[in-house]
Amino acid sequence: MTAKYLVRIDDVCPTMNWHVWPGVETVLLRWGIKPLLAVIPDNQDDFLKSCPPEKTFWEQVRAWRNWGWTIGLHGYQHRYVTRDPGIIGINNSSEFAGLATEVQAAKLQMAFEIFRREGIRPDVWIAPAHSFDRTTLKLLKEMGLRRISDGFFLFPNLDPAGMLWIPQQFWRFRPMQFGVWSVCLHINSWGPRDILRFEQDVERYSGKIISFDDVVTYYGSRRLDWKDKLFEVAYPQFLRMRLMLRGRWKHTLTGSMP
Repeated sequence: MTAKYLVRIDDVCPTMNWHVWPGVETVLLRWGIKPLLAVIPDNQDDFLKSCPPEKTFWEQVRAWRNWGWTIGLHGYQHRYVTRDPGIIGINNSSEFAGLATEVQAAKLQMAFEIFRREGIRPDVWIAPAHSFDRTTLKLLKEMGLRRISDGFFLFPNLDPAGMLWIPQQFWRFRPMQFGVWSVCLHINSWGPRDILRFEQDVERYSGKIISFDDVVTYYGSRRLDWKDKLFEVAYPQFLRMRLMLRGRWKHTLTGSMP
């Protein structure tokens, strides 16, 4: 089986980098790409306040959904309050991991309420800084959200608790022979050159880029196998070593992962 790619765009919020968004959106529409958009319900992260708030933001979110794009719940306020790396273990900042059940539940309830008020039902959970814990997963399941965009696997898989994990392993396109690879893009730091490179990547990989709905259709009932388990252990170690050698093992929030 040839490799497949899913485009994920993080930190989508009213104050994101609207200077580059028209170019990004044009590329997606031109090539018929249906991305996964990580939407922050109530952004309070100053780092992500690149532009004045877009007054029609939620109208645009509804339009993207109507185009068949996938809307992910990207935490609540994108504010880091603990140093807990959570399950994934690649960052030491979290909005959720390590907090008491009632605190996490309150945040998630407020996040879901904002989406509900705007007529949006999230399709998947996307944790800020890739950090969440077993309590987060338990609460998400209770609240009816059973899809997770995270983890280091070769293919999406359904865990024993009935949660579908769509792995997220790359922060830019890379040639692979097999597997399903989510490419996580952080456009808030982008400029014209980044849009050009994005279009070149999309053109190069267009025949291998699939949608979130495709992932659910083809892998919605697939179980974890030994290859996934081996990759889950080996890949994070490789990633840490590579970044430490470069002196860049900090976090992924600015899209600095390899």
